[in-house]
Amino acid sequence: MRVILTADREQGWTVAKPEKRDESTDDELNTDNVSSGKGRPTPTRKEREAANLRPLVNNDRRAATKESRMKMAEARERARIGMAAGEEKFLPIRDKGAQRRWIRDYVDARFSVGEILIPVMFIVIVLTFVSNEMLQLAGIAGLWLFFLAAVADGMILGVIVTRRLAAKFGEDKVQRGSRWYAAMRGMQLRVMRLPKPQVKRGEYPV
Repeated sequence: MRVILTADREQGWTVAKPEKRDESTDDELNTDNVSSGKGRPTPTRKEREAANLRPLVNNDRRAATKESRMKMAEARERARIGMAAGEEKFLPIRDKGAQRRWIRDYVDARFSVGEILIPVMFIVIVLTFVSNEMLQLAGIAGLWLFFLAAVADGMILGVIVTRRLAAKFGEDKVQRGSRWYAAMRGMQLRVMRLPKPQVKRGEYPV
């Protein structure tokens, strides 16, 4: 605001008198500042903070559901891979522990009669479609004999596993159900076992 100094003739001193502002001039100055600047007034702090806010939860329910499903699918796939590889944290309770791992390695290192039970059963099923009754009877009889041989082999495997676990971990520390666990794994095809075999044939655990 500009002022004009005028002299008071009677008192001999000068006083400052405000000059009447021209409102139209101020409007022109404001317009010039806006047009010469960014074209808009500078945002306040609250306006900047409000602009930076983002919702923690996606407001689009469809997109949120899709994202949740993708994460669940990734978690299931990771768990499947971890279980197949024998990672302890992904294994079910019946497969956890050092003794269970030792049993799996021992069973996978040997050949078990029961692991070819499924192929034999498939052959017998095919023979039942043959019109020759002798072949059908021979197939059924052979299946029963093979089944008995697989059971006997599983029992022998259970005894061997139990004795070796007692020698390694202590007789009073052998985990319950070890014989059944070894026999059931020995009855499965090698390629169908879970967790997947981690040793080759003949690589018996110490």
